[in-house]
Amino acid sequence: MSLKYQFQVDVQTRHVPEPSDAASGAYSFAYTITVTNTGTVAAQLIARHWTIVDENGHTEEVRGLGVVGHQPLLRPGQSFQYTSGCRLRTARGTMRGSYFCVAEDGERFDCPVPEFVLQAGAADMPPPDAPAPRVLH
Repeated sequence: MSLKYQFQVDVQTRHVPEPSDAASGAYSFAYTITVTNTGTVAAQLIARHWTIVDENGHTEEVRGLGVVGHQPLLRPGQSFQYTSGCRLRTARGTMRGSYFCVAEDGERFDCPVPEFVLQAGAADMPPPDAPAPRVLH
């Protein structure tokens, strides 16, 4: 791929304890992604593809148009940031993927998103002898 058509992707992740339920094997994570057009031609992010894998090897493929309802057109130097989330069956997992993009001149290209880790921190985990949380309605 030429430097003419290039996006840079930066990812920040965090465990979201509130909707997570370790007892039932449900861990929620949020990730914030910043996509920056580091190429020399304006390009639009059209679609996404994610591969999400938990510690047990359970794999989920996610494909869809745009990101969080948007298909941003990024001029050289422009960025688009969004936050989304996923759930895993384990306290740790990974995500990797790609964005399908189309440049203003009609060139199509993929922007890889390198693997990143989703990890529930020790501070998020209740001690083994902790009583079950009470739910008030």
